[in-house]
Amino acid sequence: MRLHILGICGTFMGSLAQLAKQLGHDVSGSDAGVYPPMSDQLAAAGIELSEGFDPATIPENTDLVIIGNAMSRGNPAVEYILDRGLPYMSGPQWLGQMVLNGRWVLAVSGTHGKTTTSSMLAWILEYAGMKPGFLIGGVPQNFSVSARIGDSPFFVIEADEYDTAFFDKRSKFVHYQPRTLILNNLEFDHADIFPDLAAIERQFHYMIRTVPSTGQLVLPAGEEALERVLAQGCWTPAVRFSEQPGEDWQWTLEAADASVFRITNASADISATVSWQLTGLHNVRNAVAAMLAARHVGVEPQIAAEALGQFASVKRRMERVADHHGICVYDDFAHHPTAIATTLQGAKKRMQAENTGGRILAVLEPRSNTMKLGIHKHELAASVDDADVVFWFQPDNMDWSLNDVAAAGRSPAQVFTDHESLLAAVLKQAQPGDHIIVMSNGGFAAMPERIATALQGTY
Repeated sequence: MRLHILGICGTFMGSLAQLAKQLGHDVSGSDAGVYPPMSDQLAAAGIELSEGFDPATIPENTDLVIIGNAMSRGNPAVEYILDRGLPYMSGPQWLGQMVLNGRWVLAVSGTHGKTTTSSMLAWILEYAGMKPGFLIGGVPQNFSVSARIGDSPFFVIEADEYDTAFFDKRSKFVHYQPRTLILNNLEFDHADIFPDLAAIERQFHYMIRTVPSTGQLVLPAGEEALERVLAQGCWTPAVRFSEQPGEDWQWTLEAADASVFRITNASADISATVSWQLTGLHNVRNAVAAMLAARHVGVEPQIAAEALGQFASVKRRMERVADHHGICVYDDFAHHPTAIATTLQGAKKRMQAENTGGRILAVLEPRSNTMKLGIHKHELAASVDDADVVFWFQPDNMDWSLNDVAAAGRSPAQVFTDHESLLAAVLKQAQPGDHIIVMSNGGFAAMPERIATALQGTY
């Protein structure tokens, strides 16, 4: 079948394109902007890309157009498709019908940690010899690709709550029909499409309704929003975990920076210890959820612990891109105050454990739609408390100022409106032993790489 994908360079649609190619379809696509790592993956897969949304980029012999959720009415390609009555479908619907149908779907949902947890879960199954398929909103470094069909009934998918398409305003994950479902956490986000947290909880409940009674839910204990979701109706057994005793599973730190931890079941007859490269409590919670989901398909915690010992994380999740003369530069996807705070807390704990000294320089671009609307602006200042120096970048299309955030923070902070001035300020401040953590959910003018290159020329 000849498929053309509108919005192909997004993490979800680009991964879907690779799955379609692996299934033998002839795939092309178009998008307004292209940047790595997805552009590199698409090129490696031999998928033809076009810049922009000129209808002429849609091949005449196209059998089906798959439309990404960034597309809207008024887009010239969308109007062309509707005017001519061309067959079209959303990405999640195509995925549900053509890839997930008939498979054992392990879905990972939640406001934070979906990509990392999905990557952990896929790697655990791979390590156990189960050859899963997967679609992940990032590039797991154990696999080097964000999606593959796999060679077993099992398929791991990052279950995003964002809406499906301009013609289907349900969350993407209602199309996936998981049998094993991780509910990592739930906070208010995506303020451009959801009016409040209750609206997001309702979408999560729609997903819960699709999980069979022979399936399993995995969630942390004490998450009020998730408990409200389950209280709306739940027909599936739920396994809960916590740092405190009394739940189905308990996790315990054996190293202050969380580089070693142990999980134990309530009857204390099963336990496993994980010693790995990652740090931070958020990653422990992600890992425990992945281990318990894997157990539902037959992978015991001891095997999962071995797998996590070889887990190489995900691109743009505290990915070290350079180490020049003792100055480390990291690229991270954090863009919500909770994610920013946990990322910096984890980095600080590791530095303290290693006793290497140095400072944390946080470089942030708050560019998500929720941030642009100012929903979390009062939480931003506290989110960077663990940084020693903070550099904020003010996007052009943000109609509120970051100056108040900078002034309210515990650490010295500056606000910049152009990339060159920001780069110069970071370079002036950086000293041997420092850790520069760049956080954005977009391209950020390749800031991590630019800092790394400039440092190489400076020292």
